[in-house]
Parts: sequence; C-alpha cells; structure tokens
Amino acid sequence: MITSIQHFCENGVKRLTNVFKTYTDDLTKIAEMVYGVTDEVTRLGCSMIAEEWESYDELLRERKDLRQGWYIVRRDETSLLTSLGEVVYHKTLFKNVATGESCYLLDQLMGLGHHARITEDAEARILLEASESSYRKGGASASINGESISKEAVMNKLHRLEFPALKTVEKKELRTLYIDADEDHVALQYLEKKGDIRNPRINTVMPWIIYVYEGVEGDEEGRPHLINPKYFGGVYDGQEAGGRLWTEVLEYLDEAYDLDAVERIYINGDGAAWIRTGEKIIPKSKYALDKYHMHKYIIAATSHLEDSAEDARGEIYRAIHRKKKWMAEGAFDRIIGITDKETKRKAVEQAKAYILGNWSGIMIAMKSGDSNVRCSAEGHVSHVYADRMSSRPLGWCRTGADKMSRLRIYRQNQGNMLELVRYQKKEMKQVSGAEEIIYSATEMIRMEKANKRKLGVLADLPVYDIPYPQIKKIAALKNHIWGL
Repeated sequence: MITSIQHFCENGVKRLTNVFKTYTDDLTKIAEMVYGVTDEVTRLGCSMIAEEWESYDELLRERKDLRQGWYIVRRDETSLLTSLGEVVYHKTLFKNVATGESCYLLDQLMGLGHHARITEDAEARILLEASESSYRKGGASASINGESISKEAVMNKLHRLEFPALKTVEKKELRTLYIDADEDHVALQYLEKKGDIRNPRINTVMPWIIYVYEGVEGDEEGRPHLINPKYFGGVYDGQEAGGRLWTEVLEYLDEAYDLDAVERIYINGDGAAWIRTGEKIIPKSKYALDKYHMHKYIIAATSHLEDSAEDARGEIYRAIHRKKKWMAEGAFDRIIGITDKETKRKAVEQAKAYILGNWSGIMIAMKSGDSNVRCSAEGHVSHVYADRMSSRPLGWCRTGADKMSRLRIYRQNQGNMLELVRYQKKEMKQVSGAEEIIYSATEMIRMEKANKRKLGVLADLPVYDIPYPQIKKIAALKNHIWGL
C-alpha cells in the first residue's frame, strides 16, 4: 500500500492536477472532470489492493515458519476482476514436501478456488444487474470502470446458484395471517436440449410464487401495502411439487409465528390444484378464491349477451351474495340455453364449472368479513417475475427459469447479493488448535525499525507510526495456514 501511495503522490497527483486544470478552461465539462477523477482514484485503489495482496505473499516467501512443509516453486503474475476494476498482482506457487502437491497458498488464504478470476464484490454486482435486466448487462456491470465478463459466464453463475432458507429473528403472535399464490407463464427455448420442442403448446414453464403477509395498510397517499411480506417460489416439478413448496412456507411460518396463537390463515388464489394443496399442509388455513378470477370468468360467460349482459351478471352476483349455489347454477344454465354459438357455449360451461367448482372458496371470502381477504397475486407476478422473465419476447431453459425466479424471490425478500455469493462457498477451515499470537517486546522493536526504514518520510504519519499492520498480517497467516 505504501508504494502505491508514493507512486500516486509522484504521478497520480500530477494527473489529477491536469484534470482540474483542464476543467478550469471550461466549467461546463463536469462529466470529463468526474471521469478523470474516477480513473485516477480507481487506478490508485486497484494498485493498493494489489500491493496489499502481494505483501501477504511476500511474508509467505520470506518466513518459512509461516509455511512449514512448503517450498517455493515460482512467482507468477495473475489478475482478479473486482468491482473497482481489474487488479494485477503476483503470487507464489509452493509445493508440499510431504505430498508433492502444488498450491498458491495466497489463494487458499483468500478463499479463492482454482482458476478464480472474479471477486465476490464483482459477482454480487453481476447478479444484481442480471436479476434486473439481462445476462449481458450483468456481465458489463462487474466493475465500475467498465471491465466485464461474457453473458455466457453470467448464465453459468446463475445456473449454479443455491439459495438459503428464509430466516427470521423473532417469533410473533398474531391471530390472522394471509397467503397469496399464483404462477407466471415463461417461454422455453427447449425442454432438455435445443430443438426438442415439437409442440409449441408445451414450450412454457410455470414458476410458482407464494407470499405470506400480516395484512394490508395504506400509505399517506392511500395506496395499499402488504405488511411484512415474505416470498417463496421457483419452478417445481413432480407429483409432490406443490407439497414441497408449501412445506417450505410452513417451515417459515413455524419459525416466524406462534402457530398455536394463530386462529386463521387465509390462502388466496385462482383455484389451481397446487394452490389448494396448501389447505392440506398449512394448519388452520382456508382457501379463498380471489375476486379477480371470479370476475374474469363471470364476464367471459356473459360478454356475448350484449344488452342483456348486465342483467345476467347481476343474477350471478346476487346468487353469490345470497350464498345460493343453486341460484348461480340456474343462472348459468339459462345463459347456456340462449347461447347459439358452440364456442360461446363452451366458454359459459367453462365459467360455470370454475365458479361452482370454487364455490367454497368464494363463500370463505364472502363470510370472512375481513377486508384483507383479497388477492394481489396478479400484480406481484408481474412485478416479481414477468418484468424480467415473460413481459418481453425471451426464451429460457428450465434451469435458467428456475434459478432466475428464485433470484428474483431472493431480491424481493431484500436478500443481500454479497451474502448470496458467499453462501455458495464452503467455510474455510482453520488449523486445529490455532491460538492468538503474542509477540515479545524485542520482536516488536525490530519490526518497528524495519517498518520505519521502509516507510521513509511517511513513517511520521499517525497511521503508520506503529508496526501493527505487519503484526496483524503475520498473526493472520499463522492462524490460517494449515497442512494440505
């Protein structure tokens, strides 16, 4: 770091001075000034990072007690893409005397895998942008200075993602909870391999979404907002698919709420079989048909009646409000009787089957007397899934659709992208029995003298007047080096 600062004082400051001199010639050139300052600052930052990494590598080279059983093979130049830019530095290849294994010990200390070319912070930026726009833009957002990776590399990172279970910090006591559920329809490029879609009707996959909330409240402008919503979802396959998703929801509910204190959980949805599975898994739950789909099917059954459409709809709605299923059935039968076209008759029959098949769900919504029993799933599907996955002509593979839907869910739950990146890596093991390093007064005085000789005029700056950074580095190396 010291060398970088010295070099910046000698050269970087001059370049910055030139940037500001140029700006004085035309004060409207604000962007050029900002670009110039950014270039110099990022260049300094990358240089400082490189020097810091090389200082640890130098300690490994110089002190055999920090790498017992390893001998030097060679020193190589390498680079890592960070969110600040590309950092070029040198690292040493070591070989183990006992096993013959070759290894860059610095990589082990830094938690880098073989052939790693990108740091966690850059990867977090990539995932955040890829979840919002596209793989290409995600790769272009790796660093602030324009360094990028390919869209194929971004896709591969997405496909390998694993997601942590949703956690909560406190257990609440509430009488009523609400759950909405729905799905999106996402176009596939292929099922298993490219070119295997023969029937266009099966080229879609449906990522499911479920969200749990504690009620609905209005903001200062009167717009409704969900209270403490938590989201679940992804692409689920197989006979027990719905059960697996609802089990995830139940595990969260059991952790976040005192289910013994809960009196009722309302599940709002469009009546799909996987949604109604929730009643069997979530205790004290009742399914309620969302009004959007109820109105949709009633309108579809009556829109062709022209002048008498309003009267027919009114008859169906009266039957619903009076909670008379037989009245609703009779209203649909009369509409079918006066419908001549076969296609329209099938639409009415479909609407009749839907309304009567979901009658218990309609009645739950009617009898609850709870203004919060209303479903906003269509809007959430649009916001969480469709904005990225289906609102534009896009094609996905099943893995990509699943991982992107889960990434969008993770983001909707205010998940931290850096924490997600770190979740992918196994925790590094420290050497067994590692203890805090204690240095003698003689060793500290020796380090201080060596440090001052290296710093020169910078040694008088308060931040550098003790050898603490060097001591910490040695302690860190002693506590983390292990036999490989």
